[in-house]
Amino acid sequence: MGIFSHFMAAISDNKISTELPVDARLIDVRTHSEYISGHIEGAINLPLDRFNHDIHQVIQDKSTPVILYCRSGARSGHALSVMHQLGYTQVFNGGGVGSLALRMKKDIKRGV
Repeated sequence: MGIFSHFMAAISDNKISTELPVDARLIDVRTHSEYISGHIEGAINLPLDRFNHDIHQVIQDKSTPVILYCRSGARSGHALSVMHQLGYTQVFNGGGVGSLALRMKKDIKRGV
């Protein structure tokens, strides 16, 4: 694989996924204050600054489908790269909280 091909593969890994598994675990990588201001019902809050340290405790089976989201998709894209480097195989960037909730037809919940 040439350098350009490798670079393009890395870009495509970070893009927002258009097809998402229905049975996936949802992880909100925003800060705790952002999470309590409104998150997708059923999501787990795992802020990006704790992600490397805690992801293996939250998702132990590396073949578990996981959808990551944040406010815009940037932080979830970074978390997706981390999970791929750690050997997780079914990880998806869901993008921003609002658009993902609409796509999944899920409610936004306030509080913890």
